[in-house]
Amino acid sequence: MRTQTRDTSEYGFWYISGLLRLETKRTMANIGRKSAVGEQNMQHFMSKSPWSGSGLVNGIQAKVKQRFEFQEETMLLIDESADEKAGDHSAGAGRQHNGRLGKVEMSQVGVFLTLATPSLSTWIDGELFIPEAWFKPEAVDRRAKAEIPPHRTFQTKPQLAWTMIQRAVANGVPFQAVGMDTLYGRSKKLRADLDQAGLEYYADVPADTQVYLCRPHLVYKKTKRGKRAKHATVHGRAYEVRSLLEYQHLHWQQITVRPTEQGYLTAEFVRLPVWTLYKQTLRREWLLIRLDEGRIIYTLSNATWNMPLQTMAWRKSFRHFAERSNQDSKSDFGWDEFQAIKYRAWEHQLALTILAGWFVTEIRLDWVAQYQHDPDLLTYYEVEMLPVLSAANVRELLRAAMPLPQLSPSEAALLVIKHLDNRIRSRKSRLRTGPSP
Repeated sequence: MRTQTRDTSEYGFWYISGLLRLETKRTMANIGRKSAVGEQNMQHFMSKSPWSGSGLVNGIQAKVKQRFEFQEETMLLIDESADEKAGDHSAGAGRQHNGRLGKVEMSQVGVFLTLATPSLSTWIDGELFIPEAWFKPEAVDRRAKAEIPPHRTFQTKPQLAWTMIQRAVANGVPFQAVGMDTLYGRSKKLRADLDQAGLEYYADVPADTQVYLCRPHLVYKKTKRGKRAKHATVHGRAYEVRSLLEYQHLHWQQITVRPTEQGYLTAEFVRLPVWTLYKQTLRREWLLIRLDEGRIIYTLSNATWNMPLQTMAWRKSFRHFAERSNQDSKSDFGWDEFQAIKYRAWEHQLALTILAGWFVTEIRLDWVAQYQHDPDLLTYYEVEMLPVLSAANVRELLRAAMPLPQLSPSEAALLVIKHLDNRIRSRKSRLRTGPSP
């Protein structure tokens, strides 16, 4: 967090302290009020100061690869998270699908990279999705107000995901495979890029995705001028993946996929070798089908042909941890309470949220290494496994070790006066500028 003229790391300390210790209202202004920094200084630190958010994220990823706990059975998970916004002024805000609300709403959407083991998960990277409308000529003033960097151009969510995966690989982040939901799994280009890079993936796909059970033939007919056509005609029968549930040669297996606090989660799995087509190129993939309490999930994977089905089922079932990381970032680190217009503020908030998550992750890892579970507790509680520390547990311990300062009556009175003063000034400003069109 050092810039050419200043060392702002103390501001960073107080900000992450606020994210971890405050229960609610984890905004820039409130964290500034609760710390030794002050509101305006904290606002400047987050929205204006040129310290590198991406540099901090790269530093965290360098720490990740030093932990031996991530060396085996670790998954890299792609997911997105949307936060509802009151208007379209915040960087990247617009009417777009909000998965939490289940509808199109005014939202700001981030694409995130989660690193997960069978017992914990944490964000390690993220990118703000900026809708295409932001890059139209008539949106130039809008981009300027939000200070969107000139190097940013429109990128789809799968493109943002691929950028982050490449960064993780370049930084030496250890993982065995990449997991993703249907929004990203349906991207043939993303799957092809991962395969070309030698990265194993488990990509959920929609039920109407077409595959071939037998290798189809690509026939390039000649044009009227006698030249070979640019696009081939495909000779072979294509199947929607949902229709393959009626295939006669399916051999379902019940597999334990991951531990839970209630025991172990099991589901039915079956797999088929299939062919897919992308840009006139045939690729052979596994179609992995999961049946769990009536819910059917279709997944394409480039796992090796000698990969045991149990290993594939285990890796595919890590998707739960991406949702867990998103929820932790919101409930425990205040991600959904963030309010800012500037792109740089979003980038800084992301970096500090990832740092807060990594702080908690290291505490949890150290706790497991230092304090072994008493095996007699399994018998006492009559369970198969014991829970590990949660992010909320760590925050509770932190608040006990570093209690929040309490305002004196005079300090509280001054704070109320300041709020009232700010409200009066805001109203006068609105009256001068007039109602918005």
